[in-house]
Amino acid sequence: MPKQKAKSASAARPAVKKKWQGSKANVPTSSRKPVTAKARNVAAKSSPRPKQRIAVSHYREEDFKADGLRPYAHYRDLGFAEATHGLAQAHLIRLLPPCNPAEVSKLHYHDVEFQMAYILKGWVKIYMEGLGETLMQQGSTWTQPPGVKHMILDYSDDAELLEVILPAEFKTMEITA
Repeated sequence: MPKQKAKSASAARPAVKKKWQGSKANVPTSSRKPVTAKARNVAAKSSPRPKQRIAVSHYREEDFKADGLRPYAHYRDLGFAEATHGLAQAHLIRLLPPCNPAEVSKLHYHDVEFQMAYILKGWVKIYMEGLGETLMQQGSTWTQPPGVKHMILDYSDDAELLEVILPAEFKTMEITA
């Protein structure tokens, strides 16, 4: 039996028949109308923020202070507000034992663009609008969308968390019945 010559890949494919044959010179390359660039409606930028700087904060027990939003907590400022010229705030929060629900369980919200928390030690039981009651334990994290109502319900004696908020300065509104 004679050896058959191997076909090349292009020769093995069936030939494709062209639908249209003719001069391309008389046919437009696109049936769409030319698009003209339109100016975007972009809001004018306000003056640029000052250049941010590096913030370094090493752990020191004496840096925890009773100068924050909650009287039942000590705060350790991490220097973000100054370094970012008010763009962001970050602090460690050490909740003071024992938890007194009458003091801590006050429904409120913050006028912020972004807020997140991360449990470093212990646990915190929270209520958040749209989520309900949730137990956050060491390693748990969450974000609170702008204006979401929330409160702390309970916490362990060793509870510590990291909180990051944008902007650094914001208002807190307590919800009263």
